[in-house]
This record gives sequence, structure tokens and C-alpha cells, in this order.
Amino acid sequence: MNTLYGDVQNNILAKAQQIKLLVCDVDGVFSDGRIYLGNDGEELKAFHTKDGFGIKALGASGVDVAIITGRNSSIVANRMKALNVAHIIQGQEDKLPALISLTQQLNIDLNEVAYIGDDVPDLACIEAVGLGISVSDGHPLVVRGADYTTFIQGGFGAVREICDLIMQSQGSLVSASGASI
Repeated sequence: MNTLYGDVQNNILAKAQQIKLLVCDVDGVFSDGRIYLGNDGEELKAFHTKDGFGIKALGASGVDVAIITGRNSSIVANRMKALNVAHIIQGQEDKLPALISLTQQLNIDLNEVAYIGDDVPDLACIEAVGLGISVSDGHPLVVRGADYTTFIQGGFGAVREICDLIMQSQGSLVSASGASI
């Protein structure tokens, strides 16, 4: 089937239609994976407004959103709070137990979860969920293990692509509205 970003297999759309929770890694997914460090130790990351709009629109459509990241960052916490992401899990090098705990807390089956990542620490989660996703510039093992690989690179709108895919499959894309942030 043709989506806004390109042709997608029907089985991917069928999986996306079942999604109740989107879980995202951060570095390499919401950002391009680079970390900028200033002389005084400050850390900077760049986030794309397209991803921000996608997350807000997806949440408004009724799909819950979470992040699970291996690092701890106040920048990430502040960005996710601005996007109304309710489940912010940081400092989790082994992400699968955190994912399982979250799905149990939310009473959501793993088959109703989409997970997007870019590197080997994400692979167990990608393989455990109903719709495992790699960004287009993900590590080759992650791309190989994913059900779907985005057309767009991490940090440049890949999260928005997934939000749009889920909303399109669930018939809520045309009702997406709001402001980019």
C-alpha cells in the first residue's frame, strides 16, 4: 500500500493498526545520534519539530507514547514533557525489562506495541513487540531484525513517519492538528 512516505507492505499496516503504545529510543531516533558538549560541560541535542508534531498528534489520536533510553538527560526529560509524553524511562541500558514492566503497568500486550530504535541495545525490544522499527540509518543488525525500516533517518523526521504510519493505518491521520514544537 502507498503511504505518505512510500510503499509499505500490507502486513506492516495491519500490525500498525493494532498499536496502542509507541515506544521510542532517543539518541539516533529523536536526534541524529550526535551529542554536542560545550567547554563548560553542557550537553546539547537537536530535536526535529516534525517529530514533535507527530508525537502530539499520535497522542491526541489515542495512542500512548513512551521513551526508553540508556542515558539520563534533563534535556530529554524537558523535551518529552513538552510533548506530553507520559512515560519517560531513562538510564536503562537493558531496555527489555523496562519495556515489559511498562506494558504490564499499562495492561498492554507486547503485540500492541511499536518500538523504534537505531542500535544494538534496542534490538531485543524491536524483536519482542508487535511492530519493531529501525530508522533508515540504524545499525545493520537492527535493520535486519526490524519489521519496518523508516524512509527517513533518525533525527530528521523518522519518528513523525512512524506516527503518520500508525495514524494512517488507524484512520486518524486526517484529523491530526495542532502546532509543531
